[in-house]
Amino acid sequence: MSKSSAIIDIQSLTKKYKETIALNNLNLQVERGEIFGFLGHNGAGKTTTVNILTTLLAPTSGRAFICGFNVEKEGLEIRKRIGYLPENVKFYENLTAGENLEFFAKLSGIEKPEEKIKSVLNFLDFQKFENKKISQFSKGMRQRIGIAQAIIHDPEVLFLDEPTSGLDPMGVRNLREIILKLNKEKNITIFMNTHLLSEVAKTCTTIGVLGHGELIYKDTLKQTMERFKDENSLETIYFNLDTK
Repeated sequence: MSKSSAIIDIQSLTKKYKETIALNNLNLQVERGEIFGFLGHNGAGKTTTVNILTTLLAPTSGRAFICGFNVEKEGLEIRKRIGYLPENVKFYENLTAGENLEFFAKLSGIEKPEEKIKSVLNFLDFQKFENKKISQFSKGMRQRIGIAQAIIHDPEVLFLDEPTSGLDPMGVRNLREIILKLNKEKNITIFMNTHLLSEVAKTCTTIGVLGHGELIYKDTLKQTMERFKDENSLETIYFNLDTK
């Protein structure tokens, strides 16, 4: 068990792929209740970090804890407490939204999946699509069902990997509203991988910037905006940080 109060506690995490260092001695803490935006260019190591935290990938060295549990040694306990929405979530295309959610609910050991499915779909204002096949869904609709499967077991932490990728402006706004609602009403800590600072500015409480496998910046969004108040845009802030 981790002695840190942080709900996500990363200690000297390193991941190597042969001669390539994807993560280099990463130290990072995320407190309970935060919406944390994890920024970085393609190949910076963001997805590798999430894959380790969600127990999909073992680190080369270092340790990481979720809710006090070690991601390498206590994977089952971790998976009970986290939800995960990958960039391209996979479904059974010929099944309905409800049937897909029933499958995920049973995998999570939920005893009365029908009640839980209706509750989650109602929370996401998506109940009218329960009996519609996934093959007929738009990208935005798929993302909403992806979130439904990720929260159906009431996780404490939700990981989102580039959640706005491929969404139109309306889909981006809808997803933003869902993230804020999950955090406020269900007290879910959000860890969001993204390269879009515009979305971070509208949703996140804290940001971190990863550059070539190393954490080069971390602070609250408020402090970041105060520190860079003379900058013309958030994009300028990001590029300045990412090149230091």
